[in-house]
Amino acid sequence: MVKIVWTDLSIEDLKEIFEYISEDSIRYANLTVDKIYQRTQVVSVNPNAGRIVPIFNNKIIRELIIGNYRIIYRIVNENQVDILRVFHSARRLKKNKI
Repeated sequence: MVKIVWTDLSIEDLKEIFEYISEDSIRYANLTVDKIYQRTQVVSVNPNAGRIVPIFNNKIIRELIIGNYRIIYRIVNENQVDILRVFHSARRLKKNKI
């Protein structure tokens, strides 16, 4: 099983997502953040589960999609995956923001 490490940026992304959604519904904010977290668990079993992020075109930078969110992660080695960022799909992904 692969260890999943959440970077400071990805944790901040989750907090911002929670805060934004909680303005309308704390319950839905909790559900959304929980779904994002649960979605990442697939890479603990299969790090290659996500697709290669087109802008990087690098087999170690991948993404999972959950609803309107893109979870960008990096395969560090056979024992670790780092969650780099969590973006709303309406936002433009830029290399320098990862």
